[in-house]
Amino acid sequence: MAKLAVLAVLASLLGAVSGEFSIYAGYGFPPPNPSVPYPLPPACPPLSPAPGLKVGYYADKDKCPGAEEIVREVVEKATAGEKAGLIRLFFHDCFVEGCDGSVLLSGTDTERTAVPNLSLRGFELIEEAKAKLEKHCPGIVSCADIVAFAGRDASYSLSYGRINYRVPAGRYDGKVSRANDTFQNLPPPFGDLALTTAMFAAKGLNQNEMVVLSGAHSIGRSACSSFPDRLPPAANSSTAMEPKLAGQLTATCSAGSSVNVPQDAVTPDRLDNQYYKNVMSRDVLFNSDASLTTSSQTEDLVEFYAGNRQFLSGKFLGPIVWYHDFEDAMVKMGYIGVKTSAEGEIRKTCAFINKT
Repeated sequence: MAKLAVLAVLASLLGAVSGEFSIYAGYGFPPPNPSVPYPLPPACPPLSPAPGLKVGYYADKDKCPGAEEIVREVVEKATAGEKAGLIRLFFHDCFVEGCDGSVLLSGTDTERTAVPNLSLRGFELIEEAKAKLEKHCPGIVSCADIVAFAGRDASYSLSYGRINYRVPAGRYDGKVSRANDTFQNLPPPFGDLALTTAMFAAKGLNQNEMVVLSGAHSIGRSACSSFPDRLPPAANSSTAMEPKLAGQLTATCSAGSSVNVPQDAVTPDRLDNQYYKNVMSRDVLFNSDASLTTSSQTEDLVEFYAGNRQFLSGKFLGPIVWYHDFEDAMVKMGYIGVKTSAEGEIRKTCAFINKT
């Protein structure tokens, strides 16, 4: 696990770190050598619905009717970049300590201060929604549920209504947040297929669901510091970056490692299946994305979602199916590590645990 902690320094499936540093700087470790096997974490049983969660949890009169609408109103006014950040925030929250709002906690050596999370966006929007909910129904709605609602609402907006699902709620907020935990739990952008698959499996998500959720790389931006292992493209590699894109990025990134570039240059602000087309044409930034073509199982699924495979009556239904599969995977991810009332609390403000 110690080696994994070093390797996963700048983990990010839904974006990447902005800042004047290399993703390897300060860690005493050179860029990853593809010939050296990554240590793989053990798999967990497949996720099942978390006890205590239910759709419409806050609709009861003794809870907080209108809670989801209040969150939605805050998300609707956000920029496309902020909405992409909210989806990424949900992922980073759930993969470390579970979906418990631990990523929101402020302080020394919390998840929020870890290198993989330095570019996370959306904290202010979550706090804004929390403040409004505290006025509407104090002490009822958890920050963890706000993050889950906001991820759904951002997905709905960026997909132009094609992604819309009901969120089981009733989570409690965690009390633990450690920076070092991020390195061991967030899949790094330079990971190969075996590592990325294993890190999802460690959370109870299968390989197909990993491919589905990777489609969120159709939105958001990444700092050049997040993919130095991809430039210049490796010779004689089936997963090397497409030469034209590599040339453009080499020129753009020469201005500094903190320069941000879109993860999907075709539809940068639209959550759609363009990501899978980019994977097939090798127009992707991260090795974790490019590696989806290194097995027949994942490559077939990528081609299907890209719309390159016929299905039923000769129709190309992959793009439509992806929206539905993304909905299901987001709901399932929301079951990771859910806290009970005995393990958590309902924070008054999302950045700090309650004073006892």
